[in-house]
Amino acid sequence: MGWQRGAETKEKRCCECLRCCGRRDPRPRTVWLGHPEKRDQRYPRNVINNQKYNFFTFLPGVLFNQFKYFFNLYFLLLACSQFVVEMRLGALYTYWVPLGFVLAVTVIREAAEEIRCYMRDKEVNSQIYSKLTARGTVKVKSSNIQVGDLIIVEKNQRVPADMIFLRTSEKNGSCFLRTDQLDGETDGKLRLPVTCTQRLPTASDLLQIRSYVYAEEPNIDIHNFVGTFTREDSDPPVNESLSIENTLWASTVIASGTVVGVVLYTGRELRSVMNTSNPRSKIGLFDLEVNCLTKILFGALVVVSLVMVALQHFAGRWYLQIIRFLLLFSNIIPISLRVNLDMGKIVYSWVIRRDSKIPGTVVRSSTIPEQLGRISYLLTDKTGTLTQNEMVFKRLHLGTVAYGLDSMDEVQSHIFSIYTQPQDPPAVKGLSLATKVRRTMSSRVHEAVKAIALCHNVTPVYESNGVTDQAEAERHYEDSCRVYQASSPDEVALVQWTESVGLTLVGRDQSSVQLRSPGGHILNFTILQIFPFTYESKRMGIIVRDESTGEITFYMKGADVVMAGIVQYNDWLEEECGNMAREGLRVLVVAKKSLTEEQYQDFEARYVQAKLSVHDRSLKVATVIESLEMEMELLCLTGVEDQLQTDVRPTLETLRNAGIKVWMLTGDKLETATCTAKNAHLVTRTQDIHIFRLVTNRGEAHLELNAFRRKHDCALVISGDSLEVCLKYYEYEFMELACQCPAVVCCRCAPTQKAQIVRLLQERTGKLTCAVGDGGNDVSMIQEADCGVGVEGKEGKQASLAADFSITQFKHLGRLLMVHGRNSYKRSAALSQFVIHRSLCISTMQAVFSSVFYFASVPLYQGFLIIGYSTIYTMFPVFSLVLDKDVKSEVAMLYPELYKDLLKGRPLSYKTFLIWVLISIYQGSIIMYGALLLFESEFVHIVAISFTSLILTELLMVALTIQTWHWLMIVAELLSLSCYIASLVFLHEFIDVYFIATLSFLWKVTVITLVSCLPLYVLKYLRRRFSPPSYSKLTS
Repeated sequence: MGWQRGAETKEKRCCECLRCCGRRDPRPRTVWLGHPEKRDQRYPRNVINNQKYNFFTFLPGVLFNQFKYFFNLYFLLLACSQFVVEMRLGALYTYWVPLGFVLAVTVIREAAEEIRCYMRDKEVNSQIYSKLTARGTVKVKSSNIQVGDLIIVEKNQRVPADMIFLRTSEKNGSCFLRTDQLDGETDGKLRLPVTCTQRLPTASDLLQIRSYVYAEEPNIDIHNFVGTFTREDSDPPVNESLSIENTLWASTVIASGTVVGVVLYTGRELRSVMNTSNPRSKIGLFDLEVNCLTKILFGALVVVSLVMVALQHFAGRWYLQIIRFLLLFSNIIPISLRVNLDMGKIVYSWVIRRDSKIPGTVVRSSTIPEQLGRISYLLTDKTGTLTQNEMVFKRLHLGTVAYGLDSMDEVQSHIFSIYTQPQDPPAVKGLSLATKVRRTMSSRVHEAVKAIALCHNVTPVYESNGVTDQAEAERHYEDSCRVYQASSPDEVALVQWTESVGLTLVGRDQSSVQLRSPGGHILNFTILQIFPFTYESKRMGIIVRDESTGEITFYMKGADVVMAGIVQYNDWLEEECGNMAREGLRVLVVAKKSLTEEQYQDFEARYVQAKLSVHDRSLKVATVIESLEMEMELLCLTGVEDQLQTDVRPTLETLRNAGIKVWMLTGDKLETATCTAKNAHLVTRTQDIHIFRLVTNRGEAHLELNAFRRKHDCALVISGDSLEVCLKYYEYEFMELACQCPAVVCCRCAPTQKAQIVRLLQERTGKLTCAVGDGGNDVSMIQEADCGVGVEGKEGKQASLAADFSITQFKHLGRLLMVHGRNSYKRSAALSQFVIHRSLCISTMQAVFSSVFYFASVPLYQGFLIIGYSTIYTMFPVFSLVLDKDVKSEVAMLYPELYKDLLKGRPLSYKTFLIWVLISIYQGSIIMYGALLLFESEFVHIVAISFTSLILTELLMVALTIQTWHWLMIVAELLSLSCYIASLVFLHEFIDVYFIATLSFLWKVTVITLVSCLPLYVLKYLRRRFSPPSYSKLTS
């Protein structure tokens, strides 16, 4: 119910959006097989489009995204004002070149990303498929497929549109689908064709019959479908109900055989497209903070300009004077700040890509590297991100004895002895006790292995391997050609293990199973009934008849919580299940019950009767099955491990110590998710786990939330359905409780739910989120998060291509955040504040100069001096701060607690900003008043003394700010000083060259520079001596 409500909400939004765009509301449809021209409404083209802009909206869109921020808009207005002659204060290029450079860099970067995106989409849209027509089979591009087309999809080919499954080439009349790009589950999904069309002699007969599919309107629910198939030209007309089992959704991959389907939905109406949110342009929190500081500086600029005019008593054309003062003090907001920060981001991206410790890392969005340094919540997918999605059989436990990986050869010898040694008649005397014990142990092991080999939904499929063709491989059960297909990787792991110990599953269809013994004999079993695994029952069962003996056996396996009440009393089940679960193993309990022919016939009669009932069918069927599920013989426990990615545990430990809370959002089952959370140490050994009960209404949600509120320091595990109900009625309360948890696991999450959780975290906490995933079902979450990281894994590259950062392994995330994120944020904070300081210094000097000279709106420095100050004289040393670091990368990784300091935003805060403003006012005032006090007869000397002191002060301040020297920093300092000294020869228009050469000039400049810088050096020394920052304690 909760999921449907979520779907309805999203549908409403979709419908409103469609109405705005002049499109019709989505409606149910009737689709005639092979006749796309017989349509009752217009359908969208089958094109995939992940671009943010099109050809016409690109430039306006990029410019709008730039100028909607105060910072850039201010510079644009400033540059435009210089076209008015009365306001002009200098050359036009001094304003337009920096602004043009910033815009050019942004446009080029966005264009490159859009072109890459377009090429990826073009590749998908150009894939070729076969289409059945009256003229035979024709080739068609994915983008030209229409609703009603009959499309043939080969094995391992992507399904191009949402289709109804009509025919398969498989003998067993079904096919397996890989849905990892849609729902994140890598297990194969069994799909069944429409019975009526599967019975037709050939695929071309589909065009000879009059038939149609009636389907519901497009919606986002990937787990449900309602429709009907009707054939009109048969007598009587055939009607079949269609469900999710008859669908082939786009972006899934055919895992077995060749299939034919009729296209139902295309383009933007595809389930996969409706579950993907539109990509958004991400603006970093750091950029927003800098934007806020520029607004404060703008306020200061207006106040200073008004004060200057007020001190003139608003004489004459005072409004024009205000504008001139605004332009004169415009340096208060540095135009070079944007250039420096954007260039810094490019450097950070380059450094990340070049880091040999995290090879293969790609920066796809170079606008937000600072975000990596302030993450509070990490939301991660499970399958393929934390785990390798490779199941390994680890443990067989028989109660009195357990077999691990190192003792599987013993199991093998037991199985071998059962099938190879002749059975001794009971009358034979002299059998030793040891032999009897071994016999009973062998038979126990054999029963357990046989149960595991029979109780599953695995189908062996034979493929040609170049030497043996498919038909021959199937006939001879060729081992090298066999592949196991199942709806769960756990099942495959169990069957592969029974093969390794000697009992091999070689054949299976709807009614029989064939096993091969170690001696090569084929054991035939007839499948009488199958009870599939469901989320509610948490178990599966099978009733088989052994063809050689006629014995009927009911095998069952399931989760320990349900099996404990079904098996006969024992004293070891609960304890051993707990032990295995603590090791991170997925535990299944296997049991059996022998049935007589009479017992089975009685059961079958009741079972068929229950299945025919109209009212409460599922309840009656469950009751009949439960009548068998009593006093079953406990055979064994199995332990399977989903192997974790390399170094997942230490990485999660590092993130936890860094103050980052980790949430796991997965489409997988609750038990599996809980197991992985324990195994990966997402939940520590000392923490309790609260499993949120399945709730369907407000009352149940209220009771369960109250129960959860009483728990402390407890990890939360919740399913997607319960989450939907909680968010509908108690969104605020639920998020408040969840945010207090040390870890949260959400299982059975739909792709849109993942994105919704990210959005709620951002809104409720105001903290930065980072989403990590590797499948197509993680794209919405990755795009919604403040920082999206894609892992290139087995589920393809869809997530890594949609992400801001792409890594090859989960363990690289630790270094990406702890080292690169931390450095990027701290460097940008230092760089931005230093650039502001550089501009405030010269603005303070201008204010002092104007005050002394009767508040005249005359510039202190003109022409090349003002341009040179923020470019060749100070640009390189200031920009070299992007190479600075407070600690070595090894120390940052060893002490993740250093990262925790950044979460408070201390490197760039109102406090640090105010300190830099005070430093700027102090230094600007000292330099200007010093020059005024020490100048002798000519005004030219003020310019020479003050400008030289200003340049030297800036170079010394860079040296004071740097924490770890890099050889490029020293080069930048020396280069800038050399450029200034060399350029003095050409600046005779502003500076008296002969005066510079005098001793008087040298001592005056030295005194002013020392007075402006020495107190700050002393303060810095005292602070580091008596109140050192945390990182200095580690480096000392």
